[in-house]
Amino acid sequence: MGLRRWRHNALCRTTDLAEAWVAFAALVLICLVAPAAGWLSGAATLASLQETARLQQAHRHPVTAEVLGPARGGDGGPRDPGASADHRIRTPVRAGWTAPDGTLRTGTVTVARRSAQPGATVRIWTDGRGRPVNPPMSAATAREHAVLAGAGVAVASAALVEGVRRSVVRHLTQRRYAALDREWARTGPDWGRTGAGS
Repeated sequence: MGLRRWRHNALCRTTDLAEAWVAFAALVLICLVAPAAGWLSGAATLASLQETARLQQAHRHPVTAEVLGPARGGDGGPRDPGASADHRIRTPVRAGWTAPDGTLRTGTVTVARRSAQPGATVRIWTDGRGRPVNPPMSAATAREHAVLAGAGVAVASAALVEGVRRSVVRHLTQRRYAALDREWARTGPDWGRTGAGS
């Protein structure tokens, strides 16, 4: 709408032209800068998450644990946020496993309900000290998080540009109304009086 104000018109005010330039600048920023900011943010996030995934994969180890019985309490240990739908129904159990240094460990872990019977073996992830941890982040999860971060930054950038544009337009409108009030204050009292020159 603001771009129409560029048309040559004797009634065009300076604020109308300023509003048109603001609309054009906002359009350029939303179409070019917001996507670029989103892409850069997504790329930076992906690089960071890939490094995190690489470190997790280097320092977390899969081990086979044997279910000893139901858990006596606690939060159930680490949970796998990337588990498939049929494995999301999990239950805490007491389990025993061999740590990477060869020592026997026991603790509370969460397993799929179908694997919660004593004597069942389950795969868990441990850190270098043999403590149970979440599975390492996968490359697919890193990409998904990076795409979401990039899209969020792009949308937030576009919203910020639009918010600034609306704020500038509101300020220009207030200036127009103030100028109109001043002109009316000078002209208004003489409006319609014979011989007043109006």
